[in-house]
Amino acid sequence: MRRELAVVPASGGMDSCVTVALAAREYSLALLHLNYGQRTETRELQAFNDIADFCQAEHRLVISMEHLASIGGSSLTDRSIPVSLAALRSKGIPTSYVPFRNANSLSAAVSWAEVPEASAVSIGAAEEDSSGYPDCRREFYRAFQEVVRVGTKPTSGITILTPVIGMQKDEIVRTGIALGAPLHLSWSCYQREDIGRAICDSCALRLRGFQRAGVEDPVQYEQRPLYT
Repeated sequence: MRRELAVVPASGGMDSCVTVALAAREYSLALLHLNYGQRTETRELQAFNDIADFCQAEHRLVISMEHLASIGGSSLTDRSIPVSLAALRSKGIPTSYVPFRNANSLSAAVSWAEVPEASAVSIGAAEEDSSGYPDCRREFYRAFQEVVRVGTKPTSGITILTPVIGMQKDEIVRTGIALGAPLHLSWSCYQREDIGRAICDSCALRLRGFQRAGVEDPVQYEQRPLYT
């Protein structure tokens, strides 16, 4: 019996890598990647394709959302804005926030999901990031689920899944290892494409997750600060 299909927006990062592995337990995979002019676009695309190959995704789609770079307002798309240094206790919004990016990602995913009649869109948002990123909060996804309900065909029935939303990074690491997720193929650094700098929030959250899980991160870094 053919399994139902899930569209998974996959950046190539650790959280989306584990989300892909979680979705693969129940669904056939349709993996979606966005190129939006980000600093590490080439490296993220490589990570996406490597993960898709590893997981033998049935479908994959790479789309351009260059309008996010044109809009700007983020250090990921505007090189004149410095990427914020790691400040894991900060409650402010870091410069790496791309305005409403997850809504753009979800909109594309839902559009694609309607065509092959996928039953779910599963996204790797984690609330541990939500102090800085407003579009990583549960309430955002609850609201978006209602948008999907009223804005798609009545027969679509697409469910928005956020399987790692309540996990801390160390739990995401442990879950990924338990599932055999290819964490070694993922990429999290916002600044470099050859080796992680380990000084941006994304690297720091990832490294702290591995450190708390008691496992060495398989990705190479310039340095490995201890993040508590």
